[in-house]
Amino acid sequence: MIVALPANEVSWEDLQTVFGKRGEAAKCQCQRYKIRHAQWLSHTLADRTHRLRQQADCGQPDSGTTSGLVGFLDGEPVGWCAVEPRTEYPRLLDTKVPWLGREEDPSDPGVWAVTCFVTRAGFRRQGVSRALARASVDFARKGGARALEGYPMLTAEGQDIPWGELHVGSRGIFADAGFREVAKPTPRRVVMRIDFP
Repeated sequence: MIVALPANEVSWEDLQTVFGKRGEAAKCQCQRYKIRHAQWLSHTLADRTHRLRQQADCGQPDSGTTSGLVGFLDGEPVGWCAVEPRTEYPRLLDTKVPWLGREEDPSDPGVWAVTCFVTRAGFRRQGVSRALARASVDFARKGGARALEGYPMLTAEGQDIPWGELHVGSRGIFADAGFREVAKPTPRRVVMRIDFP
């Protein structure tokens, strides 16, 4: 069974084990939506890593703030899910895609967002992202969210989508966690949402 913990309750080493040392996750350090597009190239890997360390607040269980969840399988760190108030993602707020055809205030702090999943090499296709999506619902609700959104890519069986696009998750991952589709801003992207009473 996969157990999800807030990143501030786990060690920095566990989080970096999930991101690894190679590939897109290691290069991005979950900063794609945290840094505006115009500023992205001026941020080095060291800077992105430092920013994630501050945002996740690993090893500080009393801090009460963090930027996501870390999934564990049999004590091994295997996954990451970025989940915070939507206002914490400047690049998400700058892009048009999630807002096309919607009368939604992007700057509403009561709406949280799931922007990224990372599954550690060797643990893929074991339900890590699905478990983290389910855990994100309780995490956001406990954090005071009024609603939680995700912006997944549409996938078709047998279709190969690079990690650079699928890091946002698939519609099925969100649907299994109780999210419903509220918009389809592009042919390949949907907005999934769960509202809390």
